[in-house]
Amino acid sequence: MFDIIYVLEMIGIVAFAISGMIVARQKNMDPVGVFTTGFVTALGGGTLRDLMMDNHPLYWISHQELPILILAMAVVFSYSGVMARLKESRIVFPDAIGLGIFSILGAQLALDLGHSWFIASLLGVMTGTFGGALRDTLCNEVPYIFRKDQIYASISFAGCWLYFVCQWALESETLALSIGLLFIVIVRLAAVRFDIRLQRDAAAPH
Repeated sequence: MFDIIYVLEMIGIVAFAISGMIVARQKNMDPVGVFTTGFVTALGGGTLRDLMMDNHPLYWISHQELPILILAMAVVFSYSGVMARLKESRIVFPDAIGLGIFSILGAQLALDLGHSWFIASLLGVMTGTFGGALRDTLCNEVPYIFRKDQIYASISFAGCWLYFVCQWALESETLALSIGLLFIVIVRLAAVRFDIRLQRDAAAPH
């Protein structure tokens, strides 16, 4: 199970780093800006989670291969013409993958440390959304989590609870994790595709 979790973490980190670097390049940041944006997007949520749960050393400090990988990616993004032409709209898919993986893994870690389902779900949402919020803030954008035209954090929250229920009902950690992760990714992509929102502006009076 440990190997599966590590692979998922690596996929999530790469996906979130890509989303951060695409936005950074669109904002004409230099290589330092590209690295910084990719770094905080990929590792910001996990860092907040570890700090709140007093989990030391921080995950990326004990796994130095992660910032090294992000640095290598930043160099490629900064000096590759193909990467420079990627549009900001391309971040939706990698962002959805990162949201799903880190929401579920953050919630799982909280459960492993003895927290209740509710607290674990909140920590899962923080893990899944905080990196993207930092990315958007650094790039002078309103974070997805605060946009009225985006359904984001609520998908993470629902996915965490689906994971908890499946874990309890199915008694299979791997299956529950897969269901929760796929739910978040698919619903997030569907929400963007079909413009699904929690709230819409009231129609203007005639």
